[in-house]
Amino acid sequence: MLRGLLSFSSMTMISRVLGLVRDISMSHVFGATVATDAFVVAFRIPNFMRRLFAEGSFSTAFVPVFTEVKETGSHDDLKRLMATVAGTLGGVLLMVTALGLIFAPQLATAFIPGALDQPHKFDLTTELVRWMFPFLLFVSLTALAGGALNSFHRFAMPALAPVILNVCMIVAALWIAPHLHVPILAMGWAVLLAGVLQLLFLLPALRKLDLLVLPRWGWRHPQVRKIMRLMVPTLFGSSVAQINLLLDTIVVSLLVTGSQTWLWQSTRFLELPLGVFGVALGTVILPSLSRHHVGTDRAGFSKALDWGLRITLLIAVPAAIALALLAEPLVATLFQNGQYTAFDTRMTAAAVLALSCGLPAYALVKVVLPAFYARQDTRTPVKAGVASLVINMIFNGLLIALFFELWAPASVKQGSWLDGIAQVPGLHVGLALASALASYVNFMLLWRWLKRAGVYQRQPGWARHWLRLGSSCLAMAAVLLLGRWLWPEWVNGVAVATRLWRLAVLVVAGAGTYVAVLFAGGFRLRDLRGA
Repeated sequence: MLRGLLSFSSMTMISRVLGLVRDISMSHVFGATVATDAFVVAFRIPNFMRRLFAEGSFSTAFVPVFTEVKETGSHDDLKRLMATVAGTLGGVLLMVTALGLIFAPQLATAFIPGALDQPHKFDLTTELVRWMFPFLLFVSLTALAGGALNSFHRFAMPALAPVILNVCMIVAALWIAPHLHVPILAMGWAVLLAGVLQLLFLLPALRKLDLLVLPRWGWRHPQVRKIMRLMVPTLFGSSVAQINLLLDTIVVSLLVTGSQTWLWQSTRFLELPLGVFGVALGTVILPSLSRHHVGTDRAGFSKALDWGLRITLLIAVPAAIALALLAEPLVATLFQNGQYTAFDTRMTAAAVLALSCGLPAYALVKVVLPAFYARQDTRTPVKAGVASLVINMIFNGLLIALFFELWAPASVKQGSWLDGIAQVPGLHVGLALASALASYVNFMLLWRWLKRAGVYQRQPGWARHWLRLGSSCLAMAAVLLLGRWLWPEWVNGVAVATRLWRLAVLVVAGAGTYVAVLFAGGFRLRDLRGA
């Protein structure tokens, strides 16, 4: 699992770094405007569907069934399963894609009702939806190929595939967009092209495993039907998370122009710890947990999960503290150039601070969920997801109302409340904080039900682990706070080169302190191997 984690994480690190370069390029070229808000919403729609059909319900249902056939059946059985799943999934997604292209205006209406009185923004969003919606078909088939490769512990290629999307978007932003009458359309074309290239990128790896087969319709294939049965609750569970995102998008569309972009850019800073470690751990640990479950190895199952939890905390807790303390320096250094203003920096940094509070919970959920999916229990996570959705929406309303009362001028409060929230910048922070709080509810419920199932037995050494982690984080926080005291100003009157070297010093000093104190407390690299 450690080799798989390092392989997946290293490739994901490349993807995330290029993703950061992509976002820097977009902020430099476009800033935070009506056009970028339209792109964020339009790009979110196929991603909304992708998480329903591919990375959400499908992957969590497909990998355990695929692993079971791999462990108990023949290679020919695997090839037949691959062919029928590819044909069935592809056929369904072709119909969904066609419907998405036809009903693009209705989709735009559902996601951004706040833009209905802004015809230019609405029309631009609709056109971008039509360009990017077919991305759903290609990225879902890419997820299928990636799930099969992961089951054979080939983690590097699937993790590297998103690099293609980032490269396409960087090229589009820097070299194609400036030559177009509507520059933001270049991003839509880039997303569509990247979807095709990502799928083609994984096909040679499937061929090496002798799993590159012609798709065929197989609705009645027993294993396909089993995947479908497992998908139903996970589809609902995934839809809970996506409905949450949809509702957040609707609420943000009612706020000040730029709020979509500020919130979008702030989530980018969570992508590194979540993608490189949280998602990576969940991806690597699922086949292992599935194998232990099929072999009725309860001790192995428990040890694998315990290993995942410890590694997650070692990364997520210091990452959350560092993001909270360095939110403004990070945003100012990486994004405040070109069209991205000092005001945009402050709005984005405030959202980064709020989201960083929930980072440990986000990451832990990614590791705990495979413990349910590996046992083919896809119903329990739905209950936690529903509770998280309800909590998130309640906090959305409460926090936006609270911040509006605190920050809105008296003249704004006298008018309509909906008109008022569209004039007060910063209310998007309420959505970020609500998301963080809801993530803890989700994790606590999953943890409670996991313990009740009796499949996890805590391994020795947790007290020592917490002591090392706590002391290392305190030392790192002290170093970062000292740096912020020495260099308090990052937004106004500071050259980009100055921001860059200061940030580099803070990052190296903070990370070095954390690692040094961790090792001084007795941590060794062999501890990463687990029991």
